[in-house]
Amino acid sequence: MSIVASFQNIFKIPELKSRVLFSLGLLAVYRIGAHIPTPGIDGLELSKYLLDKGGALMGFFDMFSGGALSRATIFALGIMPYISASIILQLLTVVIPALGKLAKEGERGRKKITQYTRYGTVFISIIQSLGIAVGIESMGQGAFVANPGWSFRLMTMVTMTSGTAFIMWLGEQITERGIGNGISLIIYAGIVAGFPNAVISSYSLIAAGEIHLIVMLLLLVLMVAVIAIIVFIERGQRKIPIQYAKRVVGRKVYGGQNTHLPLKINTSGVIPPIFASSILMFPATIAGFITIPWVQSLAKQFAPGSVFYTISFTAMVFFFCYFYTSITFNPVDIAENLKKHGGFIPGVRPGQKTSDHIYKVLTRITFGGAVYLALICLLPQFLIGYFNVPFYFGGTSILIVVGVALDTISQIESHLVTRSYDGFLKKGRIRGRRG
Repeated sequence: MSIVASFQNIFKIPELKSRVLFSLGLLAVYRIGAHIPTPGIDGLELSKYLLDKGGALMGFFDMFSGGALSRATIFALGIMPYISASIILQLLTVVIPALGKLAKEGERGRKKITQYTRYGTVFISIIQSLGIAVGIESMGQGAFVANPGWSFRLMTMVTMTSGTAFIMWLGEQITERGIGNGISLIIYAGIVAGFPNAVISSYSLIAAGEIHLIVMLLLLVLMVAVIAIIVFIERGQRKIPIQYAKRVVGRKVYGGQNTHLPLKINTSGVIPPIFASSILMFPATIAGFITIPWVQSLAKQFAPGSVFYTISFTAMVFFFCYFYTSITFNPVDIAENLKKHGGFIPGVRPGQKTSDHIYKVLTRITFGGAVYLALICLLPQFLIGYFNVPFYFGGTSILIVVGVALDTISQIESHLVTRSYDGFLKKGRIRGRRG
């Protein structure tokens, strides 16, 4: 009853109610737009062709667009250009000193980097939409395009780029005026949109006798267990104790309190599996449109479920976990800030020794986070490949869905608690991935 009552309390707070309804309304607009076809394209026939020939990468990116990519709708590019631009800007802040300095200038610097991210999103969208237009023209001997040529290409570029810009605007509006992170919720909505089809497909398999009811129940139990593990790890932290020295200013004594530095087990989030899957699935996708025997043979080595794919995917997940963590978390800056404010780790000297200690702890827990990501993402492939059972949601999609749900519920609970309402749990608070 406590959880039901907490959800009822959402609509007792006018501000929170308007934020939740605003977010749901914009997500509904996004789902409607995902079904509006791009002019000049036979979306239904193209969808059948792409999912049959495109296979690996098509299914992966189609998941993030909620099926809009395979149907070539106005939202075909989805939010991926924005994510790509954001990641590129984060990498450039490390490489280019001017951007790194801008990132440390507070609100002004954040707005400037957001502006650059928008420009990058439009540029990437133009390039990708042109590639999609040219690719569609060449598929099926032009059977999917009514009037091929530069007029069609320009129309497709303008339509799809505008669609991505509109999705980006929707995400920003949800973040500012709604509840939760807008970009994450848009990805979440695209993934969850495939849930009804998964339920229908599962029922059809059971009705046809292709899979036993007990097996399906075991799969549901396994999925619940996987979700529980994800929640446990995503909330997991390694707390490094911090003490602050006492300072006497006049007749008052400042400092002396004990606190901790929280280090997340999975600092990099879902970035490593997304990057690893994209890189490995690209050769298999390109080879799907080439009928040369040796190319087809090479493509099988990159196909999910193969030994080469499994080893390469695991190696790339580890690499991107350490790489992305090193970009987003700087032990040297943490050590300097602690020293500046009179803080220290018990038993560790301030300065270089402190940064070395933090780096050592971070390296160890990042290894555990990388193992966790690799196992969660490879589990569905293992079930499908070796036991031939349906597992409709990949590990990456489950990570995104659970993580976004935790973040959003955490924000809603914060609104409830600050207005003297009970949270969703009788004891403790729900922490998001950044909580």
